Amino acid sequence: MNIVGIAGIALCAAVIAAMLRRYHQEYAVLLSIAAGILILTEVLANIAPAVRQISQLLSSAGLTAGYAAILFKTLGICFLAQFAADSCRDAGENALASKVELAGKIAVVILALPLFEKIASTAIGLVGG
Repeated sequence: MNIVGIAGIALCAAVIAAMLRRYHQEYAVLLSIAAGILILTEVLANIAPAVRQISQLLSSAGLTAGYAAILFKTLGICFLAQFAADSCRDAGENALASKVELAGKIAVVILALPLFEKIASTAIGLVGG
């Protein structure tokens, strides 16, 4: 991953957005979202080796692929919700950003319910109930 390139894109977009914000707020928001998508695309393009390594670690620990899927889906929800909330804040919609964050948190809890169920059944088995 080219962190220098990502930082350069972010800084250039921030400077241009600050200049645009004086005259055309809507263009500044669009520029910020476009720069965010470009940065996110660059990061996601380079994340495949880390995903493979995490999958190998989980499989070597004896965990099923379902747990890895839950982990990656949860990370995706967190990143997407944060990106959307930050974009809403850039547009001046703080209340909407809070709603997006709440929706992301609820989605993570719903996605993790099978893990909670497995932990509870294991605990009950250990206690002898």
